[in-house]
Amino acid sequence: MSQSLSQLYVHLTFSTKHREPLLMAPLRTEMHAYLATVLTNLGSPALKVGGTSDHVHALFRLSKNCSLAGIVEEIKTSSSKWIKTKGRGMTSFHWQSGYGGFSVSPAHVEKVAEYIAQQETHHRGVSFQEEYRRLLKRYGIEYDERYVWD
Repeated sequence: MSQSLSQLYVHLTFSTKHREPLLMAPLRTEMHAYLATVLTNLGSPALKVGGTSDHVHALFRLSKNCSLAGIVEEIKTSSSKWIKTKGRGMTSFHWQSGYGGFSVSPAHVEKVAEYIAQQETHHRGVSFQEEYRRLLKRYGIEYDERYVWD
C-alpha cells in the first residue's frame, strides 16, 4: 500500500497540578480554544475541548504523523507558556505530569463530544478523581493509586 491512512479518535484528559481550580471563566474558555488551535496546528483536529476549573478533556483525531505522547507534550508545554502570560496569578501554573488517553470508536464520537460539552454539569456531583477512576475502569486500565495523582 503506497498511501498511509488513519482515522484514530482520542479522548484525552489531564488536570492542573494538584487539581488546583485555576481555570476560571473566562480564562477557561480561552484555554479550550487555545488547546483546540494547538491540536489543529499539529494536524490533529479538535472535535471538542472542554472541562472545568481543574482539568480539561479534548476529543480529537490523531494525526497519522504524531504520537499521542508527542501531542500531549506539545499541548501541555505550549499552553503552560501561554497561560503564564495571562497575569501574575498564573506565573506558577503547571499541568499534572500524567494524562489519560482513551481510544474512541467512530460510532461513539458524538456521545463523547456531548460528554465533554456537559463537564460543568457533570462535575457538580463528581470530582475529577472519581471521573478519572471511572474512565480507567471502563477502559480496563490497571493503575496504582499511589502514582496517579500529583
